[in-house]
Amino acid sequence: MSSLLTAYAQHEQQKQQLEKQLEEMRADPRLQAEIEFKDKLEALMKDYEKSAADVIALLDPKPASSSAAPSTGVRRKRKLKIYKNPNTGEVVETRGGNQKTLKAWKEEHGDETVESWLVRTED
Repeated sequence: MSSLLTAYAQHEQQKQQLEKQLEEMRADPRLQAEIEFKDKLEALMKDYEKSAADVIALLDPKPASSSAAPSTGVRRKRKLKIYKNPNTGEVVETRGGNQKTLKAWKEEHGDETVESWLVRTED
């Protein structure tokens, strides 16, 4: 039971510390200026029947030309890489590193060696 009393006393002390900090903040002229600005902005929004979203859209509009480059999670197309194995003459064309033959070559000859077999890159 005394642990409950101890916890209560600690919380009471924390409450007093928080109240002191709040009182110090209330006396800060920067906070007073921010509160005054917020109150005036809210009154202005109410006068013109605007929401916070309306104000944000007005102050920070999205570019209208965003349809040219959609940001809906569409990735740009990877470049086509063409590799030629000098030992066998076999050619591999791939847009990613997960191609079966390319992986086998890299396991057998090493990444650096296979990358040196890169003939060209296309868009």
